[in-house]
Amino acid sequence: MARNYAFRQSALRVVRGAAVVATATVFCYWTRLDTASAALIYLMAVVVQSLDCTFPEAAVVSILATAALDYFFTDPVLSFSVSRPLEGITLACLLIVTLIITRIQSRSRAEAYESKLQRANMESVYKVSQELFALTPPVDVSSLLEPFRSAFGVAAVCLFDAATLEVYMAGSAVAELETKTRGCFISGESAVYPELGIVVETLRARDKICGAIGFEGLRNASVTAPPLASLAAVAVERTRVFRAAATAAAQMETETMRSALLDALAHEFKTPLATILTAAGGLRIGGSIAPELTELAEMIETEASRLGDLTTRLLRLAHLDREDLKPRLQSTELAELTRKSERRYARLWPDRRIVYGDGGEAVDARIDPELIGLAFSQLVENACRYSWPDTSVRIEIGTSEAMGTITVWNSGPPIEVADRERIFERFYRGSGARLGTPGTGLGLYVARKIARAHGGDIVLLDARNDETGFQLRVPLSNAEVPDADREN
Repeated sequence: MARNYAFRQSALRVVRGAAVVATATVFCYWTRLDTASAALIYLMAVVVQSLDCTFPEAAVVSILATAALDYFFTDPVLSFSVSRPLEGITLACLLIVTLIITRIQSRSRAEAYESKLQRANMESVYKVSQELFALTPPVDVSSLLEPFRSAFGVAAVCLFDAATLEVYMAGSAVAELETKTRGCFISGESAVYPELGIVVETLRARDKICGAIGFEGLRNASVTAPPLASLAAVAVERTRVFRAAATAAAQMETETMRSALLDALAHEFKTPLATILTAAGGLRIGGSIAPELTELAEMIETEASRLGDLTTRLLRLAHLDREDLKPRLQSTELAELTRKSERRYARLWPDRRIVYGDGGEAVDARIDPELIGLAFSQLVENACRYSWPDTSVRIEIGTSEAMGTITVWNSGPPIEVADRERIFERFYRGSGARLGTPGTGLGLYVARKIARAHGGDIVLLDARNDETGFQLRVPLSNAEVPDADREN
């Protein structure tokens, strides 16, 4: 339909030009102008006609004007023959000049139209950029497409986001816009489908393809599509950055509230626990209660003391979780350090046997005794908590590759393969632990943080004789210590 309309308009302009030539012919013939004067009149008529015609249309009118000049004003009159050379030159000059003028006119008009189109495109691109950056982040990716559709009047816009592998659409696509957009991302190359009226551009961020955007019905696509793709890439990346920043801010706020809550709860627990311990101890020592109640008072005192230790450790773990650790390094004998924790956990877990493997020579490590003691306590606590009743928790001390090692083995449910790497993550607890044993998922994370602050690590060992083992590694006293780790 559009092609037929354009053809009719072109035919009307040619007919109009023929009418102008006919009018000029009647005027010149009626006024009996000579050949040169008539040629000037025809030249003016062709120039006026070429103001809004294409070059082929103006060329047809030029030929008609030259033919009319030859037929009506050159000897012999009313004939297309030429008797004098000068008149032939006049005819040739008229044809050449009119063709040159019409060609210049059509080229100037095309350049002016192209310039106008470019200006309109730039204004539309600027409008799109304003609308995109006026959106309050974080926004949904699909909402980024509407400014493209409204500003350029396209039938549909499709965006494929490589980060989420999702396709977003705005408008009504009648062709295979979604398929072509996805295919463009897969191939990594921009593509044009003239038969479908589709153009697809890849989106690039930091020299990497991050998606693709396709347009259906975009005018002047070769010029407009690349800047629109650049705008889309910037807008998508901006949305991602704001989302990440918002998530990080929310996590930080949550962490601050969690730490404050832990501090408040730990301190609130300590005051009544101290009162319970004092009262139970007073009742037991004073001897003012029946002998059968003395055992109950001792149980209250023991359990209150245990709860106090748990509260203290919880509070300490919360502080270490959010602090940058700066160990106070000093030479410490590992066996002596571990014996202190051994006695305490033997009392807290009477149905577990804490034993030492065959020991060798003394192992001196350069550590912060308080921090490493806390990390070791966490390993023993986990070993007791997740081992079977009436089994042994085995502790081995040794050296490996210029590192002192403390290994804790226990017999209990094996750690699932999917959990082996994640158990050191913050707040993560294995599937078995979540179902059967209370905890925060913070202990191993903080323990590894302490070990790495010393230049060491905590690793999960391969199972041995149905036992699970964790090994704490710290530098030996005679190992070279980086200046950043030395105590001032």
